[in-house]
Amino acid sequence: MSGIKEKFDLSSKLIIVSGGNGLIGRAVVDGLLEIGARVICLDFACDIKHDRLEFIEIDVTDYEKVEEIIKSIGDREHGIDGLVNMAYPRTSLYGKYDFLDSDIYDWLKNLEMHVGSYFWLSKCVSESMIKHGKKGSIINFGSTYGVVGPNFSIYENTDMKNPSVYAAIKGGIINLSRYMATYLAKYGIRVNVVSPGGVWDHQPEEFVRRYEKLVPLGRMASPVDLVGGVVYLLSDASLYVTGQNIMVDGGWTAW
Repeated sequence: MSGIKEKFDLSSKLIIVSGGNGLIGRAVVDGLLEIGARVICLDFACDIKHDRLEFIEIDVTDYEKVEEIIKSIGDREHGIDGLVNMAYPRTSLYGKYDFLDSDIYDWLKNLEMHVGSYFWLSKCVSESMIKHGKKGSIINFGSTYGVVGPNFSIYENTDMKNPSVYAAIKGGIINLSRYMATYLAKYGIRVNVVSPGGVWDHQPEEFVRRYEKLVPLGRMASPVDLVGGVVYLLSDASLYVTGQNIMVDGGWTAW
């Protein structure tokens, strides 16, 4: 039986990260590289340079291109070990209207883009894993707002909005992940969710103050706070963990 240190070793694993150039994505990619994984970043751009990092420019809502790229990677590398779905596709109107002012067509387009891209990437990667005999790990990013409703008081007197479609997106991703976990279990493929709380990104001071008063640990998350959960779920330390939603929220949902 190998020790726990060896179980966390990712040096033999190839991980695809969609949205790897985002706020949290960059921290996750850096963390995976630091622990020895090879990483393929799917995004519109990538600021990270590393000899174990490959960048592929792609729009994750271009479903035909996604399928082509994932098949090519899997065949070239003789399999894919992990996927982290972190991309945040959205329309130009996303977050610019309140619930009662919603544009149904824009609302539905955001739902399709976000949930659709997570579903399709997961489906394409799991097909590659099965083809090449990889008992891999898929991680989809959820949110506290896929589990609980928003506290709208923290947004008062700011320009910030909490779009209703975000709740539908993240709630959908969480339960879709449970579906995939039970469906793919017979292939040895695990599917889990990491659900962050609010991540500090230069939000208005008043919002940050209100938010942090509602967090048992007393602060917003930093991107690096999300890395440990991702590493754990990609590693062999979590071989008996699937269908779970790991809350990384400082206790926000524990009240």
